[in-house]
Amino acid sequence: MKDRTKVAVIYGGMIAAAVWIFLVIRNRGEMLTAPPPPPGGSLPVGQAAPDVLWHLLLALAAVVTVGRLLGALFRYIGQPPVIGEVVGGILLGPSFLGLIAPEAYGYVLPSTVAPYLGVIAQLGVIIYMFLVGLELNPELLRGRVHSTVATSHASIVVPFVLGAGLALYLYPRFSTSDVPFTSFALFLGLAMSITAFPVLARILSDCGIMHTELGAIALTCAAVDDVTAWCLLAFVVGVVQSSANGAVMVALLTLAFIALMFVVVRPIAAKFSEEPGDRQPSQGKVACYLVALLASALMTEAIGIHAIFGAFLFGAVIPHESKIARVLSSGMENLVTILFLPAFFAFTGMRTKIDLVAGPYEWLICGLIIAVATVGKFGGTLAAGRLTGLPWRRAASLGVLMNTRGLMELIALNVGLELGVINQTLFTMMVLMALATTIATTPILQRLTHTKGVVVLPSSVGLRSD
Repeated sequence: MKDRTKVAVIYGGMIAAAVWIFLVIRNRGEMLTAPPPPPGGSLPVGQAAPDVLWHLLLALAAVVTVGRLLGALFRYIGQPPVIGEVVGGILLGPSFLGLIAPEAYGYVLPSTVAPYLGVIAQLGVIIYMFLVGLELNPELLRGRVHSTVATSHASIVVPFVLGAGLALYLYPRFSTSDVPFTSFALFLGLAMSITAFPVLARILSDCGIMHTELGAIALTCAAVDDVTAWCLLAFVVGVVQSSANGAVMVALLTLAFIALMFVVVRPIAAKFSEEPGDRQPSQGKVACYLVALLASALMTEAIGIHAIFGAFLFGAVIPHESKIARVLSSGMENLVTILFLPAFFAFTGMRTKIDLVAGPYEWLICGLIIAVATVGKFGGTLAAGRLTGLPWRRAASLGVLMNTRGLMELIALNVGLELGVINQTLFTMMVLMALATTIATTPILQRLTHTKGVVVLPSSVGLRSD
């Protein structure tokens, strides 16, 4: 009881301090000015093409092929294949193919393909987040709530505050006057705070520490981290898209939607998930769940937050081990991971312009972003782990694991770019940060835990691979 009271006091103080620091940063940041937005909107991507369907099919074939080849290469060298697929998307974009062979780039990924590829990518991410919700196991939280929730939220609060503080420097230099500082600071803090739960789970499994105390704590922290991060993303999107009064309404509607999902939808989903004996769910039942998935995504979109939040939340309320969850997961994961996610990576690659990070100053800022993100995640988790009784090496290993970002970061960054909160230069820097922090996880973890061997990770960052 004494330990729980101590953790509760520290946790409350941490949240109160973070809110106070952010308000101080906000008051200072509102006095800053940023340059006006450039005329003419965003830069065009690629060249126009007369036959959209032909080029769309060609683009999909190219991104799937290149993604699988590079994914296999990265798996061979002990890295998550998702990194290879992200790199493949960048190589097919303006940063590489567009520079060395602009005509080939204009033919494979012309500007007319971008909107259609974007729709496919968005649909893929919506379904992917639904599958991530299906994989979340609430049982991980039982028995460890008092320590792991505090540790997990420390790994969010510390990088969030550091990211918001970094916004004071970046806003006048990498934003525009049509973006409010509050929106910019909120999003930058959020982008620093994300952990990729599925990537982390697979790293634990392949390093042989899934069922150790460290594995259990890391999985629990990451699960809490994921849910909290997506709730924060929903709040940030509401603030960006609304006025002050509108943001309050969006927040209230979001809380009401979450309550509806857990109080009303969850018991209904649990009841209809039951199947007698060896009977498998019918196509009609699967169709009902898919319609409910789309309805949940539509509701959050109508509220004013991203559709992925509704998809994720609907997946989370379906019983984790039910037959319908297994049928939905096995039926959709191959299509999502082999076709839709590479399309998302290609779409991300089309938006990533590494040539915008051209001079020493831009690369120095990119390094600063990586350092702040790493110090925030690693430092916050390490400090919280030590305060809750973990030894130094275990707390450090937990900090390294929580610094894994991967696909979750890319999803959030694309949301920020679509909302206009960040520009293409900062988007590119943040993509490089996501790649760097994810690549660093496995080798550092192996040194800390004295594990050996090549870690084999699936291309779907947590779902099954070939």
